[in-house]
Amino acid sequence: MSATVIGLALLAAILHASWNAFLRTGADRLWTVTVMSFSSTVVAIPLAISSAFPAPHAWPYVVLSACLQVGYTMFLVAAYRNGELGQVYPIVRGSVPLLVTLGGFLLANQHLAIPQILGVGLVAGGIMSLALGKGRTDITSILHSLAAGAIIAAYATVDAIGVRQAGSATAYTAWVLLIYGALLPAAFIAFRGRLVVDVRSAETLTLGGGVFALLAYGLVVAAFALGPAGPITAMRETSVIFAALIGWLFLGEVLTPRRIAACAIVALGAICLGYQP
Repeated sequence: MSATVIGLALLAAILHASWNAFLRTGADRLWTVTVMSFSSTVVAIPLAISSAFPAPHAWPYVVLSACLQVGYTMFLVAAYRNGELGQVYPIVRGSVPLLVTLGGFLLANQHLAIPQILGVGLVAGGIMSLALGKGRTDITSILHSLAAGAIIAAYATVDAIGVRQAGSATAYTAWVLLIYGALLPAAFIAFRGRLVVDVRSAETLTLGGGVFALLAYGLVVAAFALGPAGPITAMRETSVIFAALIGWLFLGEVLTPRRIAACAIVALGAICLGYQP
């Protein structure tokens, strides 16, 4: 991978961990993530207008990605209900390359290289360390985290194919976020019955979190357009380290040596899983 692709993936990792911190601190996390989607939608509108439409055969990928991201959002909100950022986030992100690799092995009969086998063990061990023992994550949060990770693996695959079909990473990203921005408020109304937002009193940080989410997603899509999906996805999972640090510095979460080691193991395992012989 080029230095540009590596830089895009690492910056996306930092921004992704940051917007999860915004979500974790919200009192009503479903409302918080919905408001966050408003700011990203506003930014996406001029991008969609100024860009050419995605190619016709890319639209199924655009719509499917948006739908999957709504599902991911719902499970992530549920995971943070009882779990800390420094525990839930590594489980969500670490499970992505793990599930992709195991799925390829079990369903597509793909051969696993030694680094990938090592990666499976490292990620599984890191997740188990976060899920078991003193200070373990709530079991319900673990299940929701794993479900969110499975959906991320699905939409990352869809995006890796769709962005190449679209002809423009900017147009693809903008339209995915526009459709997501319409579906998420609809889902909120379906769960809560009504959506009341006073834009004048909306928290600036919450709206800023939406911009962070937009940038994080856009940078990854741009990286997919320039380099191989596997290593990019793996490098993005280094965000688990940033999440642990943000949880400690800004959310008052305990950063024990065990949690640091578990997050580092998950990140290293994810990098190994991204190995391509």
